[in-house]
Amino acid sequence: MSEVSIVELKPQLVLGLKRTGYYKEIAEMIPKLCMYADSVGAKIIGAPIFVCHETAEQAMEAQKNGNAKLEVCIPVSKRIDEKEGMHCYELGGGTFAKTVHKGPYEECGPCYEKMFKWIASQGKKVVGPTREYYVNDPREVKPEEILTEIYAPIE
Repeated sequence: MSEVSIVELKPQLVLGLKRTGYYKEIAEMIPKLCMYADSVGAKIIGAPIFVCHETAEQAMEAQKNGNAKLEVCIPVSKRIDEKEGMHCYELGGGTFAKTVHKGPYEECGPCYEKMFKWIASQGKKVVGPTREYYVNDPREVKPEEILTEIYAPIE
């Protein structure tokens, strides 16, 4: 678990897909986005991103009920056609708290807890959806080597 820092993220053009379901569906949504981007000649210019619209408590309930708000996106170099549920839009930037989790995705909880405690200790508050940037491919690295950058917008 890495330290928490404050970073500025610039807005970025992304190709995104939204649906309601279980968090495990993220693993299916990312390849679908990548295949679509490839099929229309879009250049992917960054790591896949999951935008989490629920708080920790809401996420546990949403997972249990299968009604989590799933938003997955990938940065692209240019605006592309929208179809098959794919949307091209600008993912907002701003001031974020950032930490990095190393290990399986399902073990990110302590990183979130540490980051939220740190944010509160700095007199800041979370002001929007958190994000997870999937830095490497779990099909290419061991579970203990998976890197996830976690961001929370703050003010």
